[in-house]
Amino acid sequence: MVDTKRAVASDSDAIPLPSPPLLTETPTKGRWVILFLLAMMYLICYMDRSNFSVAAPEISKSFGLDKTAMGFLLGIFTWGYALGQVPAGWMGDRFGPRKVLTIIMVWRAIAITLTGAAVGMASLVTARAFLGLGEAGAFPVASRGMQVWFKKSERGRCQGTTHLFSRLAVVITPFVAGPIMVSLGWRWVFYIFGSVGVVWALIFVLYYRNRPEEHHSVNRAELAEIRGLNPDGTIKTLSTARQKTPWGTILGSPNMWFIALGYCCFFFGTNFYLTWYPTYLREYRHMSLMQLGIFGSVPLIAGMCGDLVGGAMSDFFVRKTGSAKLGRRLVAAPGFILAGLFIVPAAMTTTPWISIALLSLSFFCLEWVIGPAWAVPMDVGGAFSGTVTGVMNMMGAFAASLTAVIYGALFNRNYWVAPFVVSAGVMFLGALIWIFLIDPEKSVVDRPGATV
Repeated sequence: MVDTKRAVASDSDAIPLPSPPLLTETPTKGRWVILFLLAMMYLICYMDRSNFSVAAPEISKSFGLDKTAMGFLLGIFTWGYALGQVPAGWMGDRFGPRKVLTIIMVWRAIAITLTGAAVGMASLVTARAFLGLGEAGAFPVASRGMQVWFKKSERGRCQGTTHLFSRLAVVITPFVAGPIMVSLGWRWVFYIFGSVGVVWALIFVLYYRNRPEEHHSVNRAELAEIRGLNPDGTIKTLSTARQKTPWGTILGSPNMWFIALGYCCFFFGTNFYLTWYPTYLREYRHMSLMQLGIFGSVPLIAGMCGDLVGGAMSDFFVRKTGSAKLGRRLVAAPGFILAGLFIVPAAMTTTPWISIALLSLSFFCLEWVIGPAWAVPMDVGGAFSGTVTGVMNMMGAFAASLTAVIYGALFNRNYWVAPFVVSAGVMFLGALIWIFLIDPEKSVVDRPGATV
């Protein structure tokens, strides 16, 4: 048994095992149970983000806060979230996802509870920053886990699936949080949601293992599917030797920053749906709470479909072309372009249902980007994919914080179309970055120019 305290080093090392060359047993499906467990974590984390948006009108009334102040509170979470990305991603590489994700989910339970117990602006700011900092590493560390548990041609699908659950959280949170607020008040939304993460952490630490080699549900045939075979028929394995993080190579890689910049464009565009979207529908489109629950979820459901479609298409093109560069680009760039084309008329139309239909199409296409965007750090990051993903998500989170603040400030001045024009420009920029700059086959952790 391998010491789980030691970090997995590389997804390319091949150390033959003393095993028979022929594998005749039927492969198990243990890795898909792991994927579901990670997807549930994404669901819980995004319910944390969504419940604040749903409760925002009540919180605003309780403390006398205007839209600019609420935009700041939405942004402060993202700033804390951004700052914690790289340290948490590094810890996931160093100590393994099992330990780090358990700590993260307990941390976020405490932070969510503190949000419910807030007594004013200062305590709200503290709780929101604490939550952002605590949740920061969840997705980079989960990506490291997915890299170890899944082969390259499954990674886009895995990222699409987990992010589908994050969008599902945005859809279902109003239906869960609404009755709680009506019955118990807005504070109990945060108390109850906080406890859910503790339950997940307990299940996760008992079931999950850092490597499929260590898990009772994975047989040798499934392990061969994940790792591949050596020429002599033995299963490829991962080295467990710790390696020093090549910070200079990662931070000095132009490809790393192109990947991060591309994700900035994506996160800027999507964060509107996670922050100001309910307010936009209620105050500009004049929808009731019931209409918000029925029609407001349509773009989010479209986004969930986009997650699956984009991830599956990306993996399909990787398999068919044999090129990660083509496989990722052929999905991400068109997704950005189409999303930008749909979002401006969605804001300009005077008919609410047309606006929702166009926003749905825009979000559907934009979510194509998520599978390729999160697969690329696993493709180019090797044993340090948690750190690489952390750098990407840190920059994206800073860009997302601008969405909360810019949209809030413009909405506060009754500008309801201009923010969407800005978003369209950002999306077109994202397409150009993917077409000309991002290289999913150029390592960001090896010597300059190395491919993977």
